[in-house]
Amino acid sequence: MKVHEYQAKELMRRYGIPVPNGKAVTDASSAKAAAAELGLPCVVKAQIHAGGRGKGRFKEDPELGGVKLARTADEAGELAGRMLGKTLVTAQTGDAGKVVGKVLIEQGLDIARELYLGMVIDRETARVVIMASTQGGMDIEKVAAESPEKILKERIDPGSGLMPFNVKKLCCGLGLKDDEAKNARALIGGLYEFFIKEDASLVEINPLVVTKDGKVVALDAKLTFDDNADFRHKDHEALRDLTEEDPLEVEADKYGFNYVKVHGGSVGCMVNGAGLAMATMDIIKLCGGAPANFLDVGGAADSKVVENAFRVLVSDPEVKAVLINIFGGIVRCDLVANGIVEGLQKIGNIKVPVVVRLRGTNADEGIRILKASPLKFTVAPDFGEAAKKAVELAKNGGG
Repeated sequence: MKVHEYQAKELMRRYGIPVPNGKAVTDASSAKAAAAELGLPCVVKAQIHAGGRGKGRFKEDPELGGVKLARTADEAGELAGRMLGKTLVTAQTGDAGKVVGKVLIEQGLDIARELYLGMVIDRETARVVIMASTQGGMDIEKVAAESPEKILKERIDPGSGLMPFNVKKLCCGLGLKDDEAKNARALIGGLYEFFIKEDASLVEINPLVVTKDGKVVALDAKLTFDDNADFRHKDHEALRDLTEEDPLEVEADKYGFNYVKVHGGSVGCMVNGAGLAMATMDIIKLCGGAPANFLDVGGAADSKVVENAFRVLVSDPEVKAVLINIFGGIVRCDLVANGIVEGLQKIGNIKVPVVVRLRGTNADEGIRILKASPLKFTVAPDFGEAAKKAVELAKNGGG
């Protein structure tokens, strides 16, 4: 789960991580009052779940970026008014952009240097890796591609945790000395504690700034929580902003489905199991098509599950055909087939063609049930034929 910058900073304060004073607001008058309270100059920052806001541009106001300096309270109010309710397009949002519902009014700092600091899980080594660079304020992906030697990496042993030598190597690599190094050591230690205790999967500070009086401050904050640890953090749910999420993913989540939207495709995929989902999308691509989404129904596929899953799938206007690809291991294919027939009969007036491929326990009986139903399924004998037919139907506009 992603959170907004202002929310991430509020959490970081609890761990003693230095962040600028700021206030999130939803209207221009509140922005003006916040600027007067915090002191000038101040920064007006659009709050959306995407990076690159400073380089982004508003659809309605192409001259305006998502991060702007205000030298007066009136200017802060005017900038906030231009941002709120408008659509900000960045490299990470795609052409659709994101509508700005809040802005963060934040005190200005006297910056001497901009650095980069991030923490993420390294799946290969099963460790937290801390990344740091002197190239703060830039797209870290670009730095990694063009100057990988400028990114320092420290992998932390989970048994011993963050050790002084790990922090010292990072500070030396960033060129920090004396009070700057002392302040950075405290910040890195607090950030690691925050990462572990809050079950984060990503924390990124870009830029991490050194002020002219030697302070080290998290000027920006990007935070993603590990959804698998939600049961340990009931307070995280209150931080969720559903307006920033795909509406269909939100709807699927209500039913406990794993749903992912894939932009630009036309074949909706209903599967059981993440591995089968990946294979299904791959073979659709090999057949010359593109998946529009995939929905994993898990181990259950009764009529209610199929009905809800199908409604989510076809709510996507890009879907021109649906491929139901089920492997009957724990679940029997005949029960799945009955669920498909009953679920789609409840929906009625199905406007897109449906291709079904069943394999596994009682697959023959499941296929017989599908063929005997009054619904117009295309029952495919194997994986490749199912994908090929779904792509063909999708390309024909569902006809």
